[in-house]
Amino acid sequence: MIRPVDRLRGVSVRQLIGKRPRSVAGQVFVLQVAVVVLLVLGTILALFLQTRHDADREARNRSVAVAEAFAHSPGLLAALQSPDPAAVLQPITEEARQRAGVDFIVVMNTDGIRYTHPLPERIGKRFVGTIEPSLRGEVLLESVDGPLGREVQAVVPVNGPDGTVEALVSAGLTVRNVTGAVNQQLPVILGAGAAGLALATAGTAMATRRLKRQTRGLGPVEMTRMYEHHDAVLHAVREGVVIVGGDGTLLLANDEARRLLGLGPGSEGRPVRGLPGLEPSTAELLASGKPATDEVLTAGDRLLVVNQRSTDGPSGPLGTVATIRDSTELQALTGRAEVARKRLQLLYDAGVGIGTTLDVVRTAEELAGVAVPTFADYVTVDLARPVLDGEEPNGSAGDMRRIAVSGIRDDHPLYERGRQFAFLPSTPQARGMGTGRAEVVPDLSRALGWRAQDPERTKAIVEYGIHSLITVPLQARGVVLGVANFWRSEKPGPFEDDDLSLAEELVARAAVSVDNARRYTREHALAVTLQRSLLPRVLPEHSAVEVAHRYLPAQSGVGGDWFDVIPLPGSRVALVVGDVVGHGLHAAATMGRLRTAVHNFSTLDLPPDELLGHLDDLVGRIDQDEMGPGGSPDGPAMTGATCLYAIYDPVSRQCAMARAGHPPPALVRPDGSVDFPDLPAGPPLGLGGMPFESEVLDIPEGARLVFYTDGLIEDRSRDIDVGIEMLRSALAHTDGTPEQMCRGVLQALLPARPKDDVALLIARTRALGPDRVAEWEVPSDPSAVAGMRAAAIAKLAEWELEEMAFGTELILSELLTNAIRYGIQPIRVRLLYDQGLTCEVADGSSTSPHLRYAATTDEGGRGLFLVAQLSERWGTRYTSDGKIIWAEQPLPGGTPGRGADEEALLRVFDTEVL
Repeated sequence: MIRPVDRLRGVSVRQLIGKRPRSVAGQVFVLQVAVVVLLVLGTILALFLQTRHDADREARNRSVAVAEAFAHSPGLLAALQSPDPAAVLQPITEEARQRAGVDFIVVMNTDGIRYTHPLPERIGKRFVGTIEPSLRGEVLLESVDGPLGREVQAVVPVNGPDGTVEALVSAGLTVRNVTGAVNQQLPVILGAGAAGLALATAGTAMATRRLKRQTRGLGPVEMTRMYEHHDAVLHAVREGVVIVGGDGTLLLANDEARRLLGLGPGSEGRPVRGLPGLEPSTAELLASGKPATDEVLTAGDRLLVVNQRSTDGPSGPLGTVATIRDSTELQALTGRAEVARKRLQLLYDAGVGIGTTLDVVRTAEELAGVAVPTFADYVTVDLARPVLDGEEPNGSAGDMRRIAVSGIRDDHPLYERGRQFAFLPSTPQARGMGTGRAEVVPDLSRALGWRAQDPERTKAIVEYGIHSLITVPLQARGVVLGVANFWRSEKPGPFEDDDLSLAEELVARAAVSVDNARRYTREHALAVTLQRSLLPRVLPEHSAVEVAHRYLPAQSGVGGDWFDVIPLPGSRVALVVGDVVGHGLHAAATMGRLRTAVHNFSTLDLPPDELLGHLDDLVGRIDQDEMGPGGSPDGPAMTGATCLYAIYDPVSRQCAMARAGHPPPALVRPDGSVDFPDLPAGPPLGLGGMPFESEVLDIPEGARLVFYTDGLIEDRSRDIDVGIEMLRSALAHTDGTPEQMCRGVLQALLPARPKDDVALLIARTRALGPDRVAEWEVPSDPSAVAGMRAAAIAKLAEWELEEMAFGTELILSELLTNAIRYGIQPIRVRLLYDQGLTCEVADGSSTSPHLRYAATTDEGGRGLFLVAQLSERWGTRYTSDGKIIWAEQPLPGGTPGRGADEEALLRVFDTEVL
């Protein structure tokens, strides 16, 4: 007699059998299918290769035969010697081609020019193929890609009576047109393969049915093994399995089910509803036989998850199978995993959201914001005041400022942001500042040391509902920068030790960012201070131009942009703007070195191209000096600097410019039109090897010259051409003084926080009118000096400068006498009446005079000494056709210079003589 348990076990085994791998018959069927498919594919491949070989051979044989037959045909030579061979041979070759079954017959001359072709437009063009062997009398057979596709063609010579080659004949056909054997035989092969598959399928089905009848689906050995495996798995799994019969009798319960349900020995075979120790709800579910999915039941202090399904047989339901899992520990583990996940997520958010900028205040705000409300209900961050200035704090809690406050509500009684205060030594914040250790205050109402800080406010904090605190010092590189306070009000429980470790990890990450921001603030402040100390604070007033300027440091740090306005002799002015690649102290220091060098070179009164050449050599030498012993720089190199140098002359109203890798200036004409002069673009400073070129522009009076650095027009979000057009539009729509134009340009082009520093210099040009300039040509005759002195005195009287007649006569006499004696023609004298009186003597010689002290016995040598004493400044500048000696005197009523007191000069002169 078969017991119900055995019957259900048989059902379970049959279910397992249904999930077995493919049967032997099925495997044999798959092998047969694979063999048939391989045979079919092999047959098709062999047929394709054979057909391809036969087609190629057929094409070659037919091409050679047709070409030789046509080449030896009677009348061909006569047709070739006719006036129009193409007209005679084209219809003949087309008829022969169609009868011979080839794709083309081409007759050509010995140069390869076709007389015939199936495509008439190809007649008269060169033959596609090799003809040299056939010109030597050989028959050539080749495969080419011709106008009709891939072709096999034969080239045969046409011999004259004397054996010479008179012409060539080529015949050929495309391989695809030879035969279609594969297409004809492929259906037969596929049909045979399909028949083979059908026979294999039928044979496999018959074998499968016979095997099932003979073995009843399973062999004795396999059946025994399956039963053993079934029992081993059933009692070893960590999941309870219960099998209940259709009449509510417990048929099977494995070891895990007995443990979870508290079933004793002998429970099997008894009704489920009568089992002792089984919860009524659990017994009712197991006995009902209804399906259940993840239904939670209680069994003592355990939470059980039950899944139940019915087992159907041929004659109806046989019972139910239920699986039971213990979810008590899983639920606790899930809770702990959720807490850990939230903490990891908080640390991840802190790593991503804290330290996004190099700003101390912003970093503190990010720390306060990331912890609310995930970790704490309120967060405050207090930093020592020196930290805000980029300095290291002294470790004292007596000078603190609240930088950030974040909370779930805004009506809290905590100190507001910006509040300055001092922590008392009894507070946990002060202890943390001194020791660098975090503290937990579980109950603020009992923390007397904390309440002593501000009794009224701390009382309000406790009454508000804030009951627990964690204070963690912000510490980086051994320096305590401040404290972060985490306050709890919504959760009734206090902070615990696990919360303390999380707060320490959170603050440690933020402290590094705060310290980086502090150090950046310090370096930025130093760089800004250095930069502004190296830039001109007040530009000199000059009659030639009216200037306005701006310098804006970048958000990421101070760079090396600079500008300058340098007065030059002859009422001229030099306008300079430059840029050193990079940011920080090195860029600022490099900028100062270049600006000083430009000042020094400008005293030589060099043209712009020569000055940039000297500056380029200087940068190259500095880079070489900074190279270490191994050929690598000890620090950042200077290479990468750009510069634009311009000299404006208000007398001629011309501006000479040269640039070294710098953006071109903008010229705003008086009518409002904006141009960007096409100046020769020299290489950046320090590269060397290429000369610089100057360009001279005629500048109308009242025009504005706009000099700028690339930070004004370049941006990551736009192309430089777009920036140039934006600058053009801003200048065209901005009128007024240079100061107003500076404001308008910066508002139109720059964002609130520029990525690169910007230098802007706008100069409105003025002209020195003809009434302020006097110029004479002087003959090379010493007697002309007296006449020039008289003319100069008359001009001074016209300018109402009679007080300067004495000094001017002496200066003019000395300079003009030297020019006549030592110089060459042409000799010119020019007086300029501007902010001072400038006397210029020009000649064609390039020899420069030198100031020297004459001995008491010398009769000469005191002329330039006299000029130096009478004038405020004097010097020499070279021109393309000679040199100019100039001397500048201050006007009467201004600051007295060395040449303002003639009697004092005479006393000095007498002293030198005596």
